[in-house]
Amino acid sequence: MYWLKHTRWILSGIVAAGTVTEARALDPNGLPSQYVREQWTADTRFPGGAVNGIAQTADGYLWIGTARGLLRFDGFNFRSVSFASIAAASDVPILQVLTDAGGTLWVRPQGSDLVRQRDGKFESIRFGPHAITALAKDSHNRVLVSEVAQGTLRFMEDHVQTLGPPSPPVISLAETADGTFWLGTLGDGLFLLRDGRPTRVNAGLSDRKINCLLGIGSDELWVGTDTGLYRGNGDGFRRLELPSFPNNVTVLSLLRDRDSNIWAGTTRGLFRINARGISFSEERELRGDGGINVLFEDREGNLWMGGARGLGRVRNSAFVTYSSANDSRFEHSGPLYIDQEDRAWFAPARGGLYVLQHGRVQPVTSAIPADDVVYSISGGADEVWAGRQRGGLTRLQFRNGAIVSQNYTQANGLAQNSVYAVYESRDGSVWAGSLNGGVSKFKDGRFTTYTTTNGLASNTISAILETRDGGMWFATPDGLSSFLNGQWKTYTTVEGLPSPTLSCLFEDSSGTLWTGTSLGLAFLASSHFQVPHEPPDLLREEIVGMAEDKSGRLWIATSDHVLRVPRDTLLSGVVKAVDVREYGQADGLESTKGIKRSQSVVSDSAGRIWFSLSSGLSVVNPSQITDSSVPALPHIEAITADNNTANLGAAVRIPPSPRRITFEYTGLSLAVPGRIRFRYVLEGFDSSWSQPVAAREAVYTNLAPGSYRFRLVASNSEGLWNGPETAITLNVVPAYYQTAWFRLSLVVAVLTLIGGLHQLRLRYVAQQFNARLEERVNERTRVARELHDTLLQTFHGVLFRFQAAVNMLPERPTEARQTFESAIDRAAQAITEGRDAIQDLRASTVVTNDLAVAISTLGDELAASGVNGNGTVVNVAVQGTPRDLHPILRDDIYRIAGEALRNAFRHAHAHRIEVEITYDDRQFRLQVRDDGKGIDGAVRADDRPGHFGLPGMRERAELVGGRLDVWSQVGAGTEIELTIPASMAYARSRAAGWTKFLGSRNVSQ
Repeated sequence: MYWLKHTRWILSGIVAAGTVTEARALDPNGLPSQYVREQWTADTRFPGGAVNGIAQTADGYLWIGTARGLLRFDGFNFRSVSFASIAAASDVPILQVLTDAGGTLWVRPQGSDLVRQRDGKFESIRFGPHAITALAKDSHNRVLVSEVAQGTLRFMEDHVQTLGPPSPPVISLAETADGTFWLGTLGDGLFLLRDGRPTRVNAGLSDRKINCLLGIGSDELWVGTDTGLYRGNGDGFRRLELPSFPNNVTVLSLLRDRDSNIWAGTTRGLFRINARGISFSEERELRGDGGINVLFEDREGNLWMGGARGLGRVRNSAFVTYSSANDSRFEHSGPLYIDQEDRAWFAPARGGLYVLQHGRVQPVTSAIPADDVVYSISGGADEVWAGRQRGGLTRLQFRNGAIVSQNYTQANGLAQNSVYAVYESRDGSVWAGSLNGGVSKFKDGRFTTYTTTNGLASNTISAILETRDGGMWFATPDGLSSFLNGQWKTYTTVEGLPSPTLSCLFEDSSGTLWTGTSLGLAFLASSHFQVPHEPPDLLREEIVGMAEDKSGRLWIATSDHVLRVPRDTLLSGVVKAVDVREYGQADGLESTKGIKRSQSVVSDSAGRIWFSLSSGLSVVNPSQITDSSVPALPHIEAITADNNTANLGAAVRIPPSPRRITFEYTGLSLAVPGRIRFRYVLEGFDSSWSQPVAAREAVYTNLAPGSYRFRLVASNSEGLWNGPETAITLNVVPAYYQTAWFRLSLVVAVLTLIGGLHQLRLRYVAQQFNARLEERVNERTRVARELHDTLLQTFHGVLFRFQAAVNMLPERPTEARQTFESAIDRAAQAITEGRDAIQDLRASTVVTNDLAVAISTLGDELAASGVNGNGTVVNVAVQGTPRDLHPILRDDIYRIAGEALRNAFRHAHAHRIEVEITYDDRQFRLQVRDDGKGIDGAVRADDRPGHFGLPGMRERAELVGGRLDVWSQVGAGTEIELTIPASMAYARSRAAGWTKFLGSRNVSQ
């Protein structure tokens, strides 16, 4: 990065040798012309040494041929350019560079080769062992070459044309519009080349060394030699007397710019020649002990100079500034007033009053002492009023070429001798706003004073204005006051002002009243002040001055900036950052800090806007500023991925897994490159364009694999987004673990793992279930054996004893015998029931595998038994295809259903019972619903002692791996649902295993 050295350069009229004068050449409107100069020299690390050639290609880059090689410049960075096809050409001295009509870059290195750039690649054109001595363009921008052996040549589209024979070494070439070629030689003078025949021109030319030629029009030729500058044609030449250099001025380069100025680079400095005279700038820092070797005008109108010590640029500035660096009277400026004769009245903060006209400054010491500060200036047709810090109010009039003054103080009725704001209204009244004593009106030779007791917002007046309706407005630190038809009214933040502290007032051409406050500007609409919605930060600063140009644009001075904003945009209420044009030192301003006085920004009769700033007095001609300036040309210069530079092509390929991708870009607008802003978007990642940024790189981190498109636009030096867009496509290559096949393989592997884990889980659950079933089978077998071998045998023994006792009883005691026989019958019945229980434990209760039939049969038996004497109806329905259930699991399901049916009969007294059996692929489900009286909540919660029905049903459900849910309300019936996973209920493999397991047991009754 090579930083610019900012200076201001004002071209003058006739000047003394070796100096830069402060006198200014005037434009047609009488306004001095001013240029801004910037330099890159050895002192600022310019890498090239002496500059011999400058050209610009269509992409906007500046190409600089130096003693150390070829450089490419974008306004910020110099990049060394090597010729890939030419050995050691990266540091070979470059003598000339130019571009032809087709945009091809031509480079003349030291030696016999000529180099041109096509499609971004350099190629060499060899001319044999002899040297090329000159390179130029003809009147149609085709390339002219002079070579020692082959003569003068012209490169056409498809061939090389010979224009003239070999001649003395030619070091300069030119063509005038009439088709005449001019050859300037190293020591044989000037030649005219027509029809292939050279003719020496001697008339008026004494110097034999012709350094440079400039053809203008049909036959006019300017000639630069070692001894001066000549102008003429084929008939003769005359020498131009350069100011203060009558002899021995070596002219090295010539240029005619778009404004018809003739520029001459010499060993003494830079000359500008036009109809208004000859101006000069010494340029000692740029030329050093050498001279200005080359001049070039770029596409934006900037003038580039190549000197012995580096590169310089000269361009028109928007503002002309009367600098405090050259005249201390412009330091710390104060109030400003432009009278009807376009005289600029200004008062420095240190004291005194001055008049500026036609570039000359005249003090008004006869009326106002140099040590008395003037706070404000106003005036009318033939008079000027000055409000002073200590001297009250002073009236100034021009009479017979002299200034006549008259003072008014408190002794004359003025409210206070410190007059901060003064204003002359259309009726001739003069209003004097004091520092803290209110405002006084001077009319018909007497003063009338108004203060806060009359309705004024504050006794401190900062600005005064009369609007077209005749109303007087007074800006104060405590609000804005108006005085109309004898009535006072005050406006504060309640009426919409952004702040009660006001600094300035202004009425535009449409009659809108504007106020500058400490927190921005506001305008009056329908008796209420409005501010733009979410204005840029620049418009939130303290506004100290405003004026309007003839195009309806407001020029605003803030506490730190000089701005231009379209008035209609402000009135619309919506202002964006792109609507605000900011001006600074690059535009010719010495300072951008506005000063706080009642009037510091004013317009004159020619439409120019004057600014009184903290350093210098500046003026701009808005009519010379257009909104159609040359657009910036954006370029993407490099893409790096993790510090590895990618190859820029049609599609950029980025290696896998980039952590950081950086887009380096630039914008080609060489006038004020520091003012260029960029907006970009990465399609495929960003959802919208970025905000305007000054940074010249964009960084993205951890971009996912895929295709992206980086788009870039740039604003130019004037802040206009009127240029083209550039874009580049890039592909981030996926790593192997980011590819589709890898992800698919990973998904398959994960699913396989999940499936395997699921199978392991099912096997584990099945093993646990089988173990529990085996425990239950063993326990039931043991209980059956114990009942059979102990309890039933004991009952048999007791029965035999009862029988023996009965046999021994005499037949007479009939009652005793009957009692014993009854006991024997009951014991026999108990044995039968015990045997049945053992059978239930050792084998399935349900003979068949049709659970629906078994439950339906049980329902019929309960209905026939008369347990519930109201004729209960039981319906059994089956959903799905019935499947085989394990006998023990089927028995538990049957018993749960039986318990539910018995509860519905015995306790709920239901009239209708519905049983639904569902064989589903995911689970087995049994639902029993009745319309009985329901179950109390305490019973459902299993918190009543002695009730084992529901707990027993839940225990059976858990033993078979199922879940039992009960829904019931008193008086609203009951629903019981049993669900068992399909893998537990009817998996064939397990069912077969259980059957085999149970079949291996042979337990008798």
